Amino acid sequence: MRLLVVEDEEDLVDALRVGLVRAGYAVDVAYDAPSAHEKLEVNTYDLVLLDLNLPGGDGFQLCRSVRAAGRGVRIIMVTARDRLDDRVRGLDEGADDYLVKPFAFPELLARVRALLRRDTGGTAVLQVGGLRIDTARMEVSLDGRSLALTPKEYGVLHYLMTRPGHVVSTEELLEHVWDEHADPFTNTVRVTVGNLRRKLQEDGLIETVISRGYRLREPV
Repeated sequence: MRLLVVEDEEDLVDALRVGLVRAGYAVDVAYDAPSAHEKLEVNTYDLVLLDLNLPGGDGFQLCRSVRAAGRGVRIIMVTARDRLDDRVRGLDEGADDYLVKPFAFPELLARVRALLRRDTGGTAVLQVGGLRIDTARMEVSLDGRSLALTPKEYGVLHYLMTRPGHVVSTEELLEHVWDEHADPFTNTVRVTVGNLRRKLQEDGLIETVISRGYRLREPV
């Protein structure tokens, strides 16, 4: 899943980015409101971590504009503002959650996972046939056999498992599993899928649909 961190404190941004990438997420960053607007216009994000006090704008305003544009992206406001009226306003403006600084990083991760689970029926476990992902623990197994995957292999498999039987294009995988620095002209997706197939040790589980992309085969 691809996240946008909108925050102007560079030390906090660096810590968040390291932790979120380790947890398997692709992360882009905006240090001010205009940059956040621009990134939201050109990229597709699954979730935004949004500070309220931003150079060049206001987090409430940004949240309102995202909702007015009809974007379904999840939003967690992450801010030092702890007054009740700020929390109420944030949720009323369209935020899905509100987290007050300072916070424990495991709690932030749990809130991110909880919001992203809404797109998969609320369950922390995805299962297609004998293939199973525990998203809370980032554990993957096939027919009871544990698999050790890299963050990108995990991200590709997770994305395919949320869309079993559907063809997912290379561009879509790049959009959701890699960050904005990914080169769309490289073969990084093909290489990652190839490595994933070898670890799965099951031919045809991830099918290549010529000129269209990849599909996770559903059990018959």
